Amino acid sequence: MTGLAAPLAAAREEPELARGLGLADATMLVVGSMIGSGIFIVSAESSRLVGAPGWLLAAWALAGVMTITGALCCAELAAMMPRAGGQYVFLREAYGPATAFLFGWALLLVIQTGTIAAVAVAFANFLGVLVPWVSGTRHLVTPLVLGGYAITLTTQQLVAIASILLLTWANTRGLRTGKLIQNTLTVAKTAALLGLVVIGLTLGWNARAAAFTSSWWDPAANGWTPARAQPGLAVGGALAIALLLGKAMVGPLFAQSAWNNVTFAGGEVRDPRRNLPRALLLGCGIVVGLYLLANVAYVVTLPLAEIMGAPQNRVATSAMRVALGGPGTVLMAVAIVIATFGCNNGLVLAGARVSYAMARDGLFFARVGRVSSRHVPAAALVVQGVWASLLVLPRSATHDAGGALTFGNVYTQLLEYIVPADLVMYAAMVLAVVVLRRRAPEQPRPYRTMGYPLTPGIYVALALLLVVDLAWLAPSTSGIGYLIVASGIPAYLLWRRGAVRR
Repeated sequence: MTGLAAPLAAAREEPELARGLGLADATMLVVGSMIGSGIFIVSAESSRLVGAPGWLLAAWALAGVMTITGALCCAELAAMMPRAGGQYVFLREAYGPATAFLFGWALLLVIQTGTIAAVAVAFANFLGVLVPWVSGTRHLVTPLVLGGYAITLTTQQLVAIASILLLTWANTRGLRTGKLIQNTLTVAKTAALLGLVVIGLTLGWNARAAAFTSSWWDPAANGWTPARAQPGLAVGGALAIALLLGKAMVGPLFAQSAWNNVTFAGGEVRDPRRNLPRALLLGCGIVVGLYLLANVAYVVTLPLAEIMGAPQNRVATSAMRVALGGPGTVLMAVAIVIATFGCNNGLVLAGARVSYAMARDGLFFARVGRVSSRHVPAAALVVQGVWASLLVLPRSATHDAGGALTFGNVYTQLLEYIVPADLVMYAAMVLAVVVLRRRAPEQPRPYRTMGYPLTPGIYVALALLLVVDLAWLAPSTSGIGYLIVASGIPAYLLWRRGAVRR
């Protein structure tokens, strides 16, 4: 009986996550999760806010400094605690389960799922350039208007939802499938972004009228005014530029976000104490460098007015049109379709690991904390995919000057609301390096943050300045963001009570 009992007990054991990601795979996850639609569009809004090419590049450079310093600190934590959930685990160990739950709650409620929804619609939007049937105005059902909002289903939304569900299904098939999609598309879109840089800096160079011929540091000389950039702003001069520079960093920070996603899959990285720090630093270095070069390409290709006024903010498309004519527009649309689809695969793959970790701690549905026979958290993937798909449906509904009803996207607003709170969570993770060095100095640290304590100090200082800046310039947006996170407090108490009863 004893000889039979052991095999039977082993057969009943639940499957576990498999460490199937090597250094190249983990680096591809970092790069692929970061490169989405942001780099191709957000420079338009940033340039409108600061009004000069020098300040535009400064906004991207400062965002890059935050990304690199944050990654340097995160690498120490990832090497110490290479577990599923990543940042959730770091916050739990440094500050306790409540703080970690609030992070996981906000991530599932809007940060990760809202980003997945936004990137999926961007994918469908640019696919519409190639396939006109995919349109945000081609309604499949009559919009249901509810005050200032509406529930709609257009062909664009249908394609966006289909892409989310397809990637969710593909990632339930196993880690090997997910990483194959990720690696293939990351190589393709990194090459496309590099192509944009090379073409912009060579064929697109416009020595007579490009933005670099404008005043680099005096936006007023370019016709910019603080009141036009930020209606109602009551200050001027250097203070106005400093404030608006901070707001101009929001787009670049969003474009460079998700570098922490590789830590969510920390339980599936081989030799994680070496590979996680390397993947974070290599991946972030590649993307920050390419993003800076891409913006230099915009500045030497397009006049400043065209960067600011690019149709639908498609700066990259305008740059490729100038460099290559009509074919450039098509090539850029193809590149962005690949970039957004690949970005979403990384977000889908990694994001589900946080709710999985929460469930393992008894702070979410128990089923979400189980691993399928294919060694992936399939239930967590499904929950994430369904919620992200639902976030595609609501849209803001307003009337234009002619009285016609126009639609926006609620999830885009939610992302804007959450940026300040997300910055606080990132800063809390960076500070966790300091907290854990004092609380657990004996814990092995295979990698130690370079430049400590200056490195975390730089990140936290910039993050807090941005939080104050956004609270000044957009108090309602910031306030709603904090309320979204705070909504996790009663949820945490309910899950905690349920866990105690069990």
